[in-house]
Amino acid sequence: MEYKDYYKVLGVAKDADAQAIKKAYRKLALKYHPDKNPDDKNAEARFKEINEAYEVLSDSQKRAKYDQLGQSYNQWQHMGGQQGGFDWSQWAGSAPGGVRVEYGGSGDLFSEFFQTIFGGSPFGGGGRVANMDFEDLLHGTRSQRNARSRRDLTTEVDITLEEAYHGTTRLISKEGRRLQVKIPPGARTGTRVRIAGEGLSGTGGDLYLDVVVKSDPRFERKDDDLYEDVTIDLYTAVLGGEVQIPTMTGKVTLKINPGTQPGQVIRVRDRGMPRLRKPDEHGDLYVRIDVDIPKKLSAKERALFKELASVYEGGYSQG
Repeated sequence: MEYKDYYKVLGVAKDADAQAIKKAYRKLALKYHPDKNPDDKNAEARFKEINEAYEVLSDSQKRAKYDQLGQSYNQWQHMGGQQGGFDWSQWAGSAPGGVRVEYGGSGDLFSEFFQTIFGGSPFGGGGRVANMDFEDLLHGTRSQRNARSRRDLTTEVDITLEEAYHGTTRLISKEGRRLQVKIPPGARTGTRVRIAGEGLSGTGGDLYLDVVVKSDPRFERKDDDLYEDVTIDLYTAVLGGEVQIPTMTGKVTLKINPGTQPGQVIRVRDRGMPRLRKPDEHGDLYVRIDVDIPKKLSAKERALFKELASVYEGGYSQG
């Protein structure tokens, strides 16, 4: 697999701290977001590359392994990484309730096992089981079979924050059948979706999807609340006014009170994530205000600011 320098992808130094990595990611993700670049395949590819880089560098354990392995990281990741190996002890030899695995030949039991679980087809709609082969399963994949008489299967599935907000579906092919699995609104990383009776065939087991919600360039999620950064101009901060801010359901008008300070947080009720199993209830959206201080002033603007400063100083000395 082609090696990707994730530090170069995000444009940061190798010793960049977490805050610098997050800042670089947000800047690039906003620039190349599909909403801002409709029908631009290059921007779409760049956006995916940026998210891939951030997924690794924002995770301290993944980043450490990436730094350690260098150009071998992608191969290590492709072979299963640290996500837990496939427990072959339950399939080989004379383990109680096990099935002997014979290697080689078009009719071996491994091929039968793979076809039984996935029907030879990957996930549809962004699943994580695509391109699995013998080496993938031998060295560890995210699909595992439990060592119980009921053979449950578990795999991870990535969704976007927007999909987590509205709810989404994934298509799974199994034994020639297509299963449409619903992921409910409000799902978060760690949410588990159960598909009853779709575990290892003939065992009565279940299939579980462990949800992973990917980072979003616009919003930061904390439980069911969302946080976003909004920049306003100096004059709106001083005099007050209204600004348009993005939410998960489109833009809304936010009232800015006179004298709003940089770093101030404004709460917008019920604009956060829907609560799992209670989709009619929502968390809140917290808007962190940043004030854009003008760097260049015209002669007239400078004169007016000086006049304002003199008035302010005079009022301050009297008061």
